Amino acid sequence: MIVQLFIPCFIDQLYPQVAFDTIKVLEKAGCTVLYNEQQTCCGQPAFNAGFWGESKDVCTKFVQDFDNADYIVSPSASCTGFVKNNYGKLFENNAFQSPAKKVAGKIYELSDFLVNVLHVTEIGASFHAKITYHDSCAALRECNLKKEPRDLLFATEGIEIVEMNHTDTCCGFGGSFAVKFDDISVAMADQKIDNAIATDAEYIVSTDMSCLMHLDGRINNNGQSIKVIHLASILASGY
Repeated sequence: MIVQLFIPCFIDQLYPQVAFDTIKVLEKAGCTVLYNEQQTCCGQPAFNAGFWGESKDVCTKFVQDFDNADYIVSPSASCTGFVKNNYGKLFENNAFQSPAKKVAGKIYELSDFLVNVLHVTEIGASFHAKITYHDSCAALRECNLKKEPRDLLFATEGIEIVEMNHTDTCCGFGGSFAVKFDDISVAMADQKIDNAIATDAEYIVSTDMSCLMHLDGRINNNGQSIKVIHLASILASGY
């Protein structure tokens, strides 16, 4: 199966290893992975900040970049959820609505693609650690993903999973929310981290590096020992 890889801006700039791990996992699952070097942003930051005109320009380029793809896979439920749920509305009553909806129907978050398209949970991963899982708002509420990442984690050799309290509450990032409401954002992150630490886990795992980036900043600021890791990096471990 041939898939087009979409890498979010912050992974491209700050966490490129997650992108390489995503490729490794998809290839292990039997896919041929293509990467369009002309790709940029999905348009979500501008959209969420209220700049819908500017966002539409970016989204138009996204649709053009991926128009010929059969499947688009991304290691980000946030970007995936934005494309799936907003492209049709953003181009409503517009001649571009049909290709935008077409692309929106082709994009999948990594765990969704592995479990629900390829029907794969066991890919030979090995990760010997105790982890706890954070359900990102985008994965849970925009992509309807809860079981899929856990199925992949449970199939990983050596892993011990302990669920934290309130695993489905927001970490406090929310993109511009963390800037506009920094005190609330910090308090939400600290609560999430406290719940994770209470499990004695070594790692917090999620489908979204944006959430993990936010939590990691607070962990480092507080001098705490728990670490964060993207789901793709766990699935890429051990082979």
